[in-house]
Amino acid sequence: MTDQPARTCPSCGAPATGAFCSACGARVGPRSCAACHAELSAQARFCHRCGQPAGTGPGRGSERRAWIVAAAAVIFLLAVIVMKVLRDRPAAAVPDMANAGNAAPSGAPLATDPGGGLPSGRAPDISKLSPSERFQRLNNRVMEAAGRADSATVVNFTPMALGAYAQLDSATNDDRYHAAILHAQVGQLAEARALADTMLLRSPGYLLAYAVRAEIADFQGDSTALRRALADFRAHDAAESAARRPEYADHADVLADLRRRAAP
Repeated sequence: MTDQPARTCPSCGAPATGAFCSACGARVGPRSCAACHAELSAQARFCHRCGQPAGTGPGRGSERRAWIVAAAAVIFLLAVIVMKVLRDRPAAAVPDMANAGNAAPSGAPLATDPGGGLPSGRAPDISKLSPSERFQRLNNRVMEAAGRADSATVVNFTPMALGAYAQLDSATNDDRYHAAILHAQVGQLAEARALADTMLLRSPGYLLAYAVRAEIADFQGDSTALRRALADFRAHDAAESAARRPEYADHADVLADLRRRAAP
């Protein structure tokens, strides 16, 4: 076995054998570039061929650190954006009841502008009315406009009336009937049909539910659905009329028209 040749540590000058100095730990043996594999001197800090730092690959450590920093910055920016969106997102819109309806008290005349448009003057504040009173007031406003063929008012005030209906603590079948007619007048027939179904679920044979179904059939021009609605109305009319529900008296003209149309 031959002795290894004596070397001098390039860092501290101490005699050294093997690959590292026993005095300071500096590398003593030959090195090669990790990028291009050129042989490097013990003192070299950079490769004389490709310029890479001695003992490292082609920038992999720096590149990895750069990606980590960039990813952290992106995550931070996304978090800031999400927090801002959640903070600035507007709350769900609620109908403004402080100026909703432009409706005078029931039975009072409505003041209109000289051109015959929407009522003018200061609108009454109905925000302090109960949900049921607000719904009744707005529904009456829309129905009066529909009777005058005032489609602009119907379209403008129906969403407020339906918003008031949605705020009811509990709805009666009469409330559902009014809401269904509001839906039907603006073409929301699926919503109107669903309310008619709910009326019949709560009170089988309920006459005003068939009135809604007949109204929907008229809107759609569906003669088959209209005949079915009138036949169902005729089948339940006698028994339901005997129940003397208050809303049947309130809508006597609607029921009278259905009886006329449903007559054999």
